[in-house]
Order: sequence, then structure tokens, then C-alpha cells
Amino acid sequence: MTLRVHSHDVGEVCEAGMRLYTRALREGRVPHADSEPAPCLEAHALLRPDPEDPGWLRPVPPAIALPRLLRAVEENIALRRSQEAKLAETFAPLMALDAERAAVPDAPMITVLLGFRRINDAIGEAMSTSSTELLTIQPGGHRPAPLLASALPKEQELLARGCRMRTLYQHTSRHSQAVLAHFEQLAGNVQVRTLDEVTERLIMLDRTVAFIPANQDRTVALELRHPALISYLATTFERLWQLATPMFPHAAVEEPVSDGVTTRQRTIATLLIEGHTDAVIAERLGMNIRTVRVHIAKLAATLGSDSRAQLGYLIGQSGILEDAD
Repeated sequence: MTLRVHSHDVGEVCEAGMRLYTRALREGRVPHADSEPAPCLEAHALLRPDPEDPGWLRPVPPAIALPRLLRAVEENIALRRSQEAKLAETFAPLMALDAERAAVPDAPMITVLLGFRRINDAIGEAMSTSSTELLTIQPGGHRPAPLLASALPKEQELLARGCRMRTLYQHTSRHSQAVLAHFEQLAGNVQVRTLDEVTERLIMLDRTVAFIPANQDRTVALELRHPALISYLATTFERLWQLATPMFPHAAVEEPVSDGVTTRQRTIATLLIEGHTDAVIAERLGMNIRTVRVHIAKLAATLGSDSRAQLGYLIGQSGILEDAD
């Protein structure tokens, strides 16, 4: 008799099969015809033909049936592991070939990297072979200490090979103890500068490969090797670098100018004049929205403003933005 196809994992018994098997244990046997909806019972040797009457099925005791089912599961696991090993062995030379292809001139100049693990692996591989320079742009004022700690060994290894490391942060990072402590631990040619605003995240190595985010949550990134794109990004970095204020190894402290308005408040005033909300200003400057509002309040007090509308007018009349130019 040919059993019809019954979709089960190895060792699995369906609900209908368990009901019939339970009934067979209670009654001692069940009609063969009743097993049609659950052929898995015979397939797993939970029911067997009654030697005295082929029209009936008798249950196999659970103490005998269970070890058989468990053994079938173990054999299936062993088979899957064997298949995994064969697949890994088959793909090993293909992966090596792909790595060789990536190193030749006609390799893809733009590669899409999906997922944090793939992105971090690609960056780590590029850092491990870097021999000249690491350029990075890190927007946002706060960087978690565990994230910085995880990057420390790779950065130190790169510096130990004689590479130079230059990083652009936003001004708010100057007040981050985690950031300051991180760079204090690094030994080598390390320089850090800050700006009010920077571009999106950028990691560039030896001016041959760069990594940039490709979506908002940074779960997708682009690995760039196109010479024109690398040159463009390097030029952008250098121009921002020249405009930036040194932070490490010699951190500069922002001082109020003679009219009582700080550089940070001038930047916020510029964004206010452009019509941006407090939330947008905070995001662009990598600041907490409360801090932005404190700066606005201080600016309003300095200029003698009683309202937001009046503050915009007084900023324009005060000439503080012209002085900043």
C-alpha cells in the first residue's frame, strides 16, 4: 500500500494522528480505514497491522515508539549537518575566487552592503589592510562608550602600522567625556577637529575605498571604490577639515566674543533666520533640543528680545551674523 504524501518534519505527528493513536491505545486497535487522514502513524511505526485481522491496526507501545522517533530526529540532524559541511566545502573556493575578484581593477566600484554585520565586516577588512590614512566624519554629538570601545583595538592596530587618523566631529562632541577618553587612549598620529555641522557619516581608507550610509537607519551602506567618487569625498573632507576647529590633541574652548554672543549662538541665530524649528536645529547641530532652547534664551536675553518673532528681527538688526562672516 502506498501512503499519500503527508507534510511533516521528521519525527513529527499531526494532531489528527495523535488523536487516533490515543484512541488506539485506549481501545487496543482501530480500523485500518480510520488511519487514512493520518498516514504519518504508519510511516512512523506508531500503528501496525493486526496480524489476526489485516483490516485493523494495533498501536505500538509509546515506550518503543518514542526512541524510534527520537532516533529519526537525530539522524535527520546529522544529515543536515553533513549537508551544511558539504555546502561550506563547496562554497569555500567560490568565496576565495570572489575575494580575488574584489581585488582586481575590474571589481565593482559600488557595492551595496546589507545589515550591520556585513557593513562592519567590510569596514574591518578594509582597516586591516590600510597602510596610509583613515578619514572619518561622525555626525551627532554623542557616541556610546561601548561603541567607541569596540572600535579602539582596530584603530590602535591601524595607528601602530604608521597610518594617520583624522576625524571630524560636531562641536557638541567636545563635551563628551566618552569621546575625549577614547582619543586619549590612542597612541599615534591622531587628529580630531569639530564643526557646528558636518556631512553624513563617512569612513575612507587610503583614499581608495570609502563607506557611506545608504538609508536613514544605516542598516544599508555603500562601499565605494570609484576613483572619481573617492576624489570628490576626499576633497569635501579636506575643505571641511580646513574650516574645523582642532579638538585633539589640543582641545580649544569656545569663548564668547566681545558682544556677548558665542560662536555657537551665532550658528543657531543663522538657522533661526532661515526659519528652522528648534528640533531641526538640534538635529543639524547634534545637540539636545533643550540645549538649543537654552542657547536661544541666552541669545534673546543678550539682544533684549521678548518673543521669537522679535528675536529674528533683532538678529537681523544686530549685525552679529555679518560679524561672523
